[in-house]
Amino acid sequence: MTRPTILLLLAAACGAAEPPVRLADLQGPRLETPVPRPGFVLQNLDGTPFHFRDQTRGRLTFLFFGYINCPDVCPLHMANLAGAIRALPAPQRSAVQVVFVTTDPERDTPEKLREWLARFDPGFLALTGSPVALETAQRALAMPPAWKEGELPGGRGYALAHSTQLWAFSPDDSAHAVYPWGVTRETLSHDLPILLLVRPSR
Repeated sequence: MTRPTILLLLAAACGAAEPPVRLADLQGPRLETPVPRPGFVLQNLDGTPFHFRDQTRGRLTFLFFGYINCPDVCPLHMANLAGAIRALPAPQRSAVQVVFVTTDPERDTPEKLREWLARFDPGFLALTGSPVALETAQRALAMPPAWKEGELPGGRGYALAHSTQLWAFSPDDSAHAVYPWGVTRETLSHDLPILLLVRPSR
């Protein structure tokens, strides 16, 4: 068990003050300037609006833009993140939200999104929206919108080029780290207990 996990459990069990957060202990790439939790609005799979900032406020939230026909980046990010979250104690698992935003609403129907995400964790949330709304959401984080890149092998249709960052918005409603394609489950497992302790300044 890592030192950050032990500190988190001791604080929760004993009612002690939370240990000081050391962002320098993060293994993932740290942002020099924290990025505020963005305020875009998309849709739940039942068609109701989802206000990202308001409905994830104060919670450790991982945000990723991708599509279910992605051959590599998207499934690996989701698998590694799901594995890292499963390794947490139950109280900490329930404090983490994962939001997957489709960049391919034409093919990623609500039924397909539910089935695909359930392979990793049924608690992962999927969002969709119009092309304009999805572009607005990506640009809110200074990310280029996804674009059609070419055909996938095996007659599986077109491929999409998309940003591969996995954003981690801490309970203080800012991102202090963003994880690139290739981040390992071990790195995420190490950083999760630290990110859970990042609280708003009093």
